[in-house]
Amino acid sequence: MKSLIQKYNVPGPRYTSYPTVPFWDDATFSETAWVANLQQAFSVSNKTAGISVYIHLPYCESLCTFCGCNKRITRNHGVESPYIDALLNEWAMYCKLLPEPPRIAELHLGGGTPSFFSPEQLNRLLSGIFSRALPTESPDYGWEGHPNNTTRDHLQVLYEFGFRRVSFGVQDYDPVVQKAIHRIQPFGNVQNVTDWARQIGYTSISQDLVFGLPFQTTDSIVDTIHKTLTLRPDRIAFYSYAHVPWIEGVNGQRGFKDSDLPTADQKRQLYETGRDLLELAGYVEIGMDHFALPHDSLYKALEAGTLHRNFMGYTTTRTRVLVGLGASSIGDVWSAFAQNEKNLDTYMSRIAAGELPLLRGHVLDDQDQFLRRQILAIMCTGETHWHLGSWSKQEWATLRDRLHAFWLDGLLEYDAEGLRVTPAGRPFLRNICMAFDERLNYAQPQTRLFSQTV
Repeated sequence: MKSLIQKYNVPGPRYTSYPTVPFWDDATFSETAWVANLQQAFSVSNKTAGISVYIHLPYCESLCTFCGCNKRITRNHGVESPYIDALLNEWAMYCKLLPEPPRIAELHLGGGTPSFFSPEQLNRLLSGIFSRALPTESPDYGWEGHPNNTTRDHLQVLYEFGFRRVSFGVQDYDPVVQKAIHRIQPFGNVQNVTDWARQIGYTSISQDLVFGLPFQTTDSIVDTIHKTLTLRPDRIAFYSYAHVPWIEGVNGQRGFKDSDLPTADQKRQLYETGRDLLELAGYVEIGMDHFALPHDSLYKALEAGTLHRNFMGYTTTRTRVLVGLGASSIGDVWSAFAQNEKNLDTYMSRIAAGELPLLRGHVLDDQDQFLRRQILAIMCTGETHWHLGSWSKQEWATLRDRLHAFWLDGLLEYDAEGLRVTPAGRPFLRNICMAFDERLNYAQPQTRLFSQTV
């Protein structure tokens, strides 16, 4: 394993989409193209599966130095109301483009810190969303709460709108690690919000842990996992820390030195230690970096072969339309992507001017869509299938050469009809998907775009 880590620990995408954002071709994209693709996908999706909606709530009261999300740090809660107004105006613009009220099958509030917003403002937001939309019969609604500022009222308000999933960011309980990442929260706070969520009736409570953080040790991972297991969350996201301080907007990651981070081998050991403890406690590894108990819908989706992956990560709901609202949010209608303005002030000003605040996007050609299906299947199920006629002779020769190296290392099995990732290959899912990533392989970027794969 040590030699494989040294061989395959390279920068690589997490494949929440294909093509990945750095390789979008803006020349193919326009607002007109985005709207046309949205309307076509909506006509297929809304009556059958409904649509998905992601709402980005970017404000945080303090900077967590491990975070790579788009956010703005402030203690001024006067920003809440204007931002909610902007979100509702953006939603109204989208609804005017659609021939009938949307049916929302999947809804997620992310950030930033959604619990930065008061329960009253979240109630106003969701009342406005559902004034123009309906829920499907069995919706999947979730949100992200900070254990230090999530109140019982937050949980209750969102529950009344149909939210049954909540994830709490824990990261690590070690005080040295917490100080380094500027995320100080006692176990008691996590226990309180977990208990409240269960008492109210949430059926899927998740806790987010991170491995590879500065000063993290095997002992701290063991202690964090043991504390987490006493609360028995239904899901656990055990994320790899993505160290990307060169990316604009995440300069908080320069709050510690590279030498404070575990090496690649040490980082992998942290993951394997945590994974073994979770599996011993009855959790099942799902896709990449996720675990769930057998009663949870994420595990059931894995067993049923319906697990999906999009910009919100692994989900149990597969719709053809994902509308992204808020600064930096990304929409996905399978044949096209669109991202909103990242800069919060620019986003707000464009909404005020009555414009869709689109920054960039990509319209997928036939090859993009074919490769997207292969990568999505590998990320969700660990295998994929095709007909040899799907590839030209040269394409198949190139892919075969890329896959053969993984086969020699025992990471996958493949033939002319498809491939299957072996148990030894699970840590290298991202690398295997890179073999299919024609836009990445063609561009051969000379600058760092992604975090390390291990």
